[in-house]
Amino acid sequence: MKPYKNKINRIRSFALALIFIGFVIMYFGIFFKKYPVVMVIFMLLGLLSIVASTIVYFWIGMLSTKAVQVVCPNCGKPTKVLGRVDMCGHCREPLTLDPELEGKEFDESYNRNRPAREGK
Repeated sequence: MKPYKNKINRIRSFALALIFIGFVIMYFGIFFKKYPVVMVIFMLLGLLSIVASTIVYFWIGMLSTKAVQVVCPNCGKPTKVLGRVDMCGHCREPLTLDPELEGKEFDESYNRNRPAREGK
């Protein structure tokens, strides 16, 4: 069974990882003090990673304002649902707003515009 996560939390984790990756890239630049051009390249790549993280955080923040807030039937806590199916951000309960999908096995492919092929 694949461990599913809430989409908003997954994207926020990716943005946080970008920040740490940027710091690590910048740290590698310190090893090239004798070659200022290489050091500056590492510093700029790290900065680009941190800027990309800022853009992702802004994007998910805007996306989060459009998400539908529901109360999870399992844990009773409010959570946001993006797309047709999502997981509760607290207890990982599968959630859907589409009455056609109620009772079906959770599959993230339901969020795609075209239906998933059978057997895949």
